[in-house]
Amino acid sequence: MSEDKVRFGWRMVGAAEKKRLVQDVFTPIASRYDRADAALSLGLHFLWKRAAVRALRLEPGERVLDVCGGTADLALRAARRLGPASELVVCDLNRPMMEAGRGKSRRARSGADVTFVQGDAEGLPFPDASFDAVMVGFGLRNLADLERGLREMGRVLRPGGRFAGLEFTLPSRRWLRALYSFYSFRVMPPAARLITGLGGPYRYLAESIRAFAEDGDIPGGLQRAGLGEITVRPLSLGLAAVYSGRKPSKAQKPSGAFDRRGSS
Repeated sequence: MSEDKVRFGWRMVGAAEKKRLVQDVFTPIASRYDRADAALSLGLHFLWKRAAVRALRLEPGERVLDVCGGTADLALRAARRLGPASELVVCDLNRPMMEAGRGKSRRARSGADVTFVQGDAEGLPFPDASFDAVMVGFGLRNLADLERGLREMGRVLRPGGRFAGLEFTLPSRRWLRALYSFYSFRVMPPAARLITGLGGPYRYLAESIRAFAEDGDIPGGLQRAGLGEITVRPLSLGLAAVYSGRKPSKAQKPSGAFDRRGSS
């Protein structure tokens, strides 16, 4: 029986091949990833990550998981809110990205300790109901099976636990979408080459955003994963969005509706 095909940018590949190709994208740029992220987003990613962490409404003493956490940029922002009695775990399949995150974590003055675990988002190596909050930043479109990944994130959440996912989106305004397309395909790859020495990974980035806009259904996936109170908050005129939800307590049933809030 042939393997189902999934999107890798514009290409259709097998699920196992996509996982390998995604690792090939991030491994050579791991040490320069944060620098490129800041420059190529024109600093907007700092605002977006702050919004994602704020959406979790973290409390001191909680246990938090950062899925596809890579260089721990999102995790370290959360750590400053959690305090020393908390536990924060970064899980990523790519070891070079996590090694960059470990170095950054050692240098950071954050509240909670950050632990790094190599693992697949589609088969998280953690027990059921073991985290108070789960977050993922710009990693959902890289999964071979989005539904399976979201189910896993729901599985490891405790009843009443919160989810926040940050992902690129496409602006609805035609002029902005055209400008964004020009920047993504004509400006970003050569600029990335100057920063990282490679332009190919950022060509994939641009392609993956557009492919995911066609195929990805994060709110529906969260609902099917058993989460409720689902909210979509567009950011920066629709360049990105924060998707949040909550795992119902044992006495609750998940809601079938979700709220789309205004752009910021």
